[in-house]
Amino acid sequence: MSDSITPTGSESDLPIFPLNTVLFPGGTLPLRIFEARYMDMVRDCMREAREFGICLLRKGREVNGPAQPESIGCRARIRDWNMEQLGVLQISTMGTERFRIMELRSETSGLLRATTDELELEAPTSVPQRFIACVELLQRIIQQLNKEIDKIDPQGKLPIATPYQLDNATWVGNRLCEILPISLAAKQKLMELTDAPTRLSIVHQYLLQQKII
Repeated sequence: MSDSITPTGSESDLPIFPLNTVLFPGGTLPLRIFEARYMDMVRDCMREAREFGICLLRKGREVNGPAQPESIGCRARIRDWNMEQLGVLQISTMGTERFRIMELRSETSGLLRATTDELELEAPTSVPQRFIACVELLQRIIQQLNKEIDKIDPQGKLPIATPYQLDNATWVGNRLCEILPISLAAKQKLMELTDAPTRLSIVHQYLLQQKII
């Protein structure tokens, strides 16, 4: 399902956080940080106003061990943080740009760092009329989330960040990919796609097959 992806820039020292999740550009992801290597990583990123990379875990474990990440991931920007429990740092992140790992290395602490190529940004594309049911479904989901925000997060933070871009095929497709109960491997392939209408077409077909729309 992956198309050819064009790199747009590079970075020689991006810290990598392998997780059992797939972060999409524009998506939000709350994280609980307690391992020393990741506490140090977050501290450095906040001090230097830098991002870090989140990749789906291919092999290994999230904590207390070596990990092998997928080669394509998404950069994460730290939005805010708190430490209500001593030794546990809670951060809120947002996905920005996708990247490809060109070279991966491990520090003595176990933290992974990578030389990466940034991947080409998807040009804003309007939602084709044949996929309007996807937009309507996402609208209903957002409305329901807004009604239940107090149950979801007492601080009023929705899992879908504003501004909503319901006329943008990339944004609509990414948000539905995050929500749908599909495998992590499928989410990874969808995240890697470079063509928003193709991604939305796959999502639309899934929703039809599952009789969701």
